[in-house]
Amino acid sequence: MNGRQLGLAFATLLVVWGGMHWWRHDRPVHDDPGVLAPDPPEQVDLNTPSQLRRGDLTLTTRARFELTARVLSRDDYRFDEGASLAPTDLAMGWGRMSDSAVLARIRITQGNRFYYWHVDDFPIPRREIERSSANMHIIPADAGVRGMLARVRPGEVVHIEGFLVDARRPDGWHWDTSLTRDDTGNGACELVFVESLVIDR
Repeated sequence: MNGRQLGLAFATLLVVWGGMHWWRHDRPVHDDPGVLAPDPPEQVDLNTPSQLRRGDLTLTTRARFELTARVLSRDDYRFDEGASLAPTDLAMGWGRMSDSAVLARIRITQGNRFYYWHVDDFPIPRREIERSSANMHIIPADAGVRGMLARVRPGEVVHIEGFLVDARRPDGWHWDTSLTRDDTGNGACELVFVESLVIDR
């Protein structure tokens, strides 16, 4: 096999891998109009945090966290500093941000650990969009959660249970969770240690 043939074979493999990745992860699920996840996250702040170890990282639990929400988008990470801890970000929506009729009028993207939305005209008020959706950095608690996370597709409704955590490393690197759904911008994402993840639909 000459160099050109090797190049073509490699390009073919990339196309096949990309197609499989899209089919498994990015292919959206479409639902009829209607709110699919009506309730906001349930959060119980902890007066006495506990600590978990992940390699050289210390995770400090800040709140018990439970959520049923629609996956608006997902983004997978392999090379940034947080990738070994939180390999996937899920942009999540609840209330009217889980309604296909509303979401059809909102363009949603993710990148560099942020979630972005854009509208030409607002289907619901801006503040409702901000308070009924969030970007969440997902830390799988074990191999079972990691395997389930790999199956999650945009458009699905998932139920997660776990903790909001802060992460620290001895060299000074840190990653803190948001503790409110009222914030936006840098620092507004939740860092979620997920003990249970179920795809509801």
